[in-house]
Amino acid sequence: MTIKTALQLYSLRHLTPTDYEGVIRKVASFGYDGVETAGFEGTTAAAAAKLFKELGLAVVGVHSPFPVGEKKNEILDLSSAFGCKYMIVAHIGPDDVKDMDAIKALCAKVNEAQANSKARGMTMMIHNHWWEYARTGGKLIADQMIELLDPAVLFELDTYWIKVAGVDPAERVRQMGKRSPVLHIKDGPLNREEAMTAVGKGKMDIPAILKAGGANTEWWIMEADRLDGDALEAVRQSCVYMKGLTK
Repeated sequence: MTIKTALQLYSLRHLTPTDYEGVIRKVASFGYDGVETAGFEGTTAAAAAKLFKELGLAVVGVHSPFPVGEKKNEILDLSSAFGCKYMIVAHIGPDDVKDMDAIKALCAKVNEAQANSKARGMTMMIHNHWWEYARTGGKLIADQMIELLDPAVLFELDTYWIKVAGVDPAERVRQMGKRSPVLHIKDGPLNREEAMTAVGKGKMDIPAILKAGGANTEWWIMEADRLDGDALEAVRQSCVYMKGLTK
């Protein structure tokens, strides 16, 4: 089973502002197939695009605001410039899903974003945290969202936060099937307070997620919200581990 591996550059946000090119060159040397961007502090989008192309790093997605409203075209132009297949939004907060009125408003915005993305040849994809996997009205908020969303909208499942929320991430990946072709793979102590670890060094059952995704999984994206110690080494070890499982 061959799954491509990428790094969410948010994992190295403390390093990229002072040496963006040097950090990206190291990421490429570790063996990653691609990246997800998380802003361009320390460089420009144009310079980053040129660097990624030189190094053969695909851009799975540009984490960005919803492509709606006055800045819709600006947001879409950025993802289009990187040749992205997916328009990925990670900025869904707890208040966006605090009650059914909020959930309905959020899903209406996502559906509008999907229509705008489709018009530019991309597909809308949303990324979760743990609050989408709380329950309200006896159902997972994530499931309530699915009922309201355009079936074309895809999900970048963050398997770590799903586990922290008390839901089996492998089972969720299996349930979502083709609707979740991109997975965030994290590892750590499985709580919200402590730092994460290199993938394969924590408590996540990564092989179970691999099996659950099967042929539906296109990309594994390594991400760590916080790492103690040498972050670059943790990113390198994660790539080695993920490649060892997926090759």
